[in-house]
Amino acid sequence: MGGGHLMGGATPPNRPDPTALGRHDSWDGVRAVVAGFGVSGFAAADNLTHLGASVTALDESEADAERGEKAELLRILGATVRLGEGVTATLPDDVDLVVTSPGWKPTAPLLAQAAARGIPVWGEVELAWRLRDPDHAAPWLAVTGTNGKTTTVQMLDAILRAAGLRSVAVGNVGLPIVEAVMDPAPYDVFAVELSSFQLHYTDSMSAESAAVLNVAEDHLDWYSSLDPRSQAGSGEERGARAMSRYAADKGRIYQRVSRACVYNVADPVTEQLVRDADVTEGARAIGFTLGMPAIGMLGLVEDILVDRAFIAERHSSAAELCQLRDLASQAPHYVQNALAAAALARAHGVSRAAVRDGLRDFRPDGHRIEVVTVADGVTWVDDSKATNPHAARSSLQAYDPVVWVAGGLAKGAGFDELVRAVRDRLRGVVLIGRDREAIAAALVRHAPDVPRIEVADGETGRAVMESAVRAAAGLAQAGDTVLLAPGCASQDQFRDYKARGEAFAAAVRGRTGP
Repeated sequence: MGGGHLMGGATPPNRPDPTALGRHDSWDGVRAVVAGFGVSGFAAADNLTHLGASVTALDESEADAERGEKAELLRILGATVRLGEGVTATLPDDVDLVVTSPGWKPTAPLLAQAAARGIPVWGEVELAWRLRDPDHAAPWLAVTGTNGKTTTVQMLDAILRAAGLRSVAVGNVGLPIVEAVMDPAPYDVFAVELSSFQLHYTDSMSAESAAVLNVAEDHLDWYSSLDPRSQAGSGEERGARAMSRYAADKGRIYQRVSRACVYNVADPVTEQLVRDADVTEGARAIGFTLGMPAIGMLGLVEDILVDRAFIAERHSSAAELCQLRDLASQAPHYVQNALAAAALARAHGVSRAAVRDGLRDFRPDGHRIEVVTVADGVTWVDDSKATNPHAARSSLQAYDPVVWVAGGLAKGAGFDELVRAVRDRLRGVVLIGRDREAIAAALVRHAPDVPRIEVADGETGRAVMESAVRAAAGLAQAGDTVLLAPGCASQDQFRDYKARGEAFAAAVRGRTGP
């Protein structure tokens, strides 16, 4: 499945082979290139330098104040750091290992040259797995999916901590895994969020348990560019090939799992990825569902989250984990996240009481189905984190009727299925961003009677949200929800999804009052 990154180039004589080294070995003599100097790139370069490798870090971005400070620190430690346009065009001559930041395409010159020369290409996650302490190797409970990863991992971390374990949320959630793995104070367990980009460059990880929450269209522009037949066939065929590659990378999380492969009963792709995985003998497939759970699943019985997988009496009964009212939100996708987190925790041996306490105390980060205010009978909700159509659909299905604020960078995704699913609950739609026409076209095809307002190009940041909020207020009626669930990335008009959500909340408060 999507392998081929641990390529067998010959290591020069008298030089250590990095594929045979761990945290207690000497890396002296290993020449490593780190591609990218963001959070994970710096962490990889820093730890490789401390292990004794000769490190060169390369990134096309110019050095801002923070990067400049980190670059100077690595230079003091003996690493070479080159930042700026053109520095990644050519791989240095004498290299044993390349560690790439997530999101770098295999077709990037640096990585393509490494592949041609048979040099191993790892991601920071692969490096972290290889640097685990064999004497205190904390198990990894890993989560991926198109949507819900961060919330689920944070829920899982909260449950593990409620059980008295020294846990930390790592990976795509923020803290590089290699930093946590190399911490001299060992952890009991890691709650690991992994993106498809991270999994693409991960080959030897063997999580104790893993979950794929869902698989829907996302990053298809990235995966389409990897297709040697990228221009062959219809647009639908090209999209299907990209989707297949994307799903395969998600499925890599299940490889070599030793205890539980957790899947979404409502998403058959996730179950198929479990069936396709090569797992350790004895690993179980555990489903989660918003319906009544079958044997080997977690689910709902009326308003109670229950376990029918990790109890002795599962053939005849289910055990209560918590009640819906214990959760910060009862939105269906939020409940699914809670069930997935509970399944991973229960597979690790955590008690039902700790699951309840962890979920009860957990509060999601901002810009995730966050109520900004209620004014004149209208509820204003910020779900700026809904950065693809699947996430937007999950959010929209929690409200009815709804005025939908959407748009941004679509990343190659389509919106027909989303619009068909939610059209009956739409009071109106306000469109922003570069790819708003893609959503507008889907509305014309499938919801032509739904009023829509487009915010013209030329506005960015606070100004575009003030216009969007003004338009949404004109459409909304008492009892409605105005929902920012863009279904798109934000970088055409905002720094990131957080800045977009903050601009929305500020515009709402500016109109309705604090």
